[in-house]
Amino acid sequence: MRWKANVTVAAVIEKDNRFLMIEEESDGEIVINQPAGHLEKDESIIAAVKREVQEETAWEFQPSYLVGIYLYPSKNNNITYLRICFSGQCVNYKPEQKLDEGIIQAMWLSKEELEANSANLRSPLVMQCVNDFLSGQQYSLDLLHHYENE
Repeated sequence: MRWKANVTVAAVIEKDNRFLMIEEESDGEIVINQPAGHLEKDESIIAAVKREVQEETAWEFQPSYLVGIYLYPSKNNNITYLRICFSGQCVNYKPEQKLDEGIIQAMWLSKEELEANSANLRSPLVMQCVNDFLSGQQYSLDLLHHYENE
């Protein structure tokens, strides 16, 4: 069997010193995460992060830049994740939209609230992405290239 990483996208979205987070059920536990999910077949990386934020929070998301790229071997399920993390702005909220399966709620939390709930974070990547964002890490979206099937 050939090994491969699972590609995921995530978004750090800050407004008024609070971060848009989700509370979700994962492996029978309630955890806190950024809006995040898997890249789907034939989907661009930017389209994936826009879709995931919309599905999990009911907010339309406009990415502005990359925060970082992270390789994380999970001890929980023996899967290695390649996370591509973005930052940007929420541009439109659709309160009538039903959230993705497994999502309990979207919520805005401060860094201090995230730190106080560190035992409930889905992975160490949650705080790493927030801290990288707060340190000013910004990389151009021009680093990403998507080629369509011909």
